[in-house]
Parts: sequence; C-alpha cells; structure tokens
Amino acid sequence: MLKITLIKSPIGYKPKAKLTVVALGLKRLNHSVVKSDTPQIRGMLNKINYLVSVSEVSK
Repeated sequence: MLKITLIKSPIGYKPKAKLTVVALGLKRLNHSVVKSDTPQIRGMLNKINYLVSVSEVSK
C-alpha cells in the first residue's frame, strides 16, 4: 500500500498533470490517500513525482 500526499499545487502545470492528480483522488494541498501498489498507480506517480510525496505503509 502507498500513501500519496499532494505537496505542491498543480496550478500552472500541464493539464495532464492536473487530471492525474484528480484521478488519484487528491483534492487539496497536504491531502493524503492510500492506494494499492500497482503498476498503473506507479506510472501515474512517475508522471507527477514533482507534485506528490509517496511513502509505503503496511496494511
């Protein structure tokens, strides 16, 4: 499981980056979500690694 936290605002970045933030379920700064560790989620995180902080959590 991955804990994903939005640490930087997507304002001023490419529209695809903003859509990826929304698709991950992040709503505002310092908002965190817990997602399963899948290749699809990892790919999304690689695209917006400059906006989010990722840490691994146990179940």
